[in-house]
Amino acid sequence: MPLATIRRFSDRRRREKAAIALYRALVTQSRQPVFYTDLGVADTLEGRFDLLILNAYLLVRRLGRIDSLEARQVSQATFDLMFADMDQNLRELGVTDTGVGKRVRRMAEAFYGRLAAYDKARDEGQAALAAALGRNLYQKVSPAQEQVAAMMAYMHAQEAALEAQGDDALLAGTVSFLPPGQVRS
Repeated sequence: MPLATIRRFSDRRRREKAAIALYRALVTQSRQPVFYTDLGVADTLEGRFDLLILNAYLLVRRLGRIDSLEARQVSQATFDLMFADMDQNLRELGVTDTGVGKRVRRMAEAFYGRLAAYDKARDEGQAALAAALGRNLYQKVSPAQEQVAAMMAYMHAQEAALEAQGDDALLAGTVSFLPPGQVRS
């Protein structure tokens, strides 16, 4: 087997391992009870999905600031893994094979829509970010202003914490998220 083939296989395997670690960290972070008990996120399938998207948004933004093919590939592998897991979860919930594809496609559209909405809102300021959170993360609940403010503080603090982490560590799948209960608005 040529060395180039071995290297491509090894690189792909390394990216897959990194994506698995990053996705596990996203899921673990998104399951923190404080999001649901203190920050007003609905403890439903939709609420959990929207929170996963929010945390994935923060990670994808950070990976996007690494100007390399490797970063784009790790980000894409993490996205692919996330939606493969969504597919599997829907099947385990009893969604029929014909319905899974449509739901996963809608979930992917929601993911990209929320990424665009959060980016636009961040450019427009705090009021726009609060409104974007209301439309996306809090769409089926009515959080208190303090909860929305705390979630915005979490986003800003988390973004700074991710920025402080080294590119090489992130590309290897090592990421540390702030405990949401320690962030104050």
